[in-house]
Amino acid sequence: MIAPRLYVILDSTAAAGRDLETLLAQALDGGAEMIQLREKILPSGSVLALAERLRRRCTAAKVPFIMNDRVDLATAVGADGVHLGQDDLSPAAARAMLKSGAIMGLSTHSVAQAAAAQAAGADYVAVGSMYPTATKAGFQLVGPALAREVRPLVKVPLVGIGGITVENAATVIEAGCDGVAVISAVCAAPDPAAAARRFVDVIDAARRARGWL
Repeated sequence: MIAPRLYVILDSTAAAGRDLETLLAQALDGGAEMIQLREKILPSGSVLALAERLRRRCTAAKVPFIMNDRVDLATAVGADGVHLGQDDLSPAAARAMLKSGAIMGLSTHSVAQAAAAQAAGADYVAVGSMYPTATKAGFQLVGPALAREVRPLVKVPLVGIGGITVENAATVIEAGCDGVAVISAVCAAPDPAAAARRFVDVIDAARRARGWL
């Protein structure tokens, strides 16, 4: 798969009442190259209906749509893939349920977990938390230093996640990540499309500095 520079995670809590379909449109307008729905509050039936609408919009925009945690919902709505945490369904079990060619991403917090994720067939490995974050309680702060350790070992796309802002995104890329995943930095921004564009500009500049563009 092509490494996404900007991976926007839509979360109703972080959105603080904003309509997620509107946020999706703004994120896509700003240059997001992958979208994930992370929904921890709504009942499954409501999440299913929302995911179907978001998936259709992503398909029309030719941007991969990923479900967080819920392999069953990913399968039901025809999502492009699923993102799993360390305490979620095992990668092997998820693969058995997903459609052929589906994307599977895994969150990791150590060198051993990142190596295991790649060995388990992850299409991309997320590493974090890069910085303190209010989005996830009990986050493990590992910082960009872990990305530097993981980069030589992981051949699939490496995505930095957790507390990433426009101001620190370049450091994450410099540490070896191909792109960044963000929630509040876009979902809670005064102008989500403008925030996404700024991320893309910063990431591109950092990638050029590394000779990746």
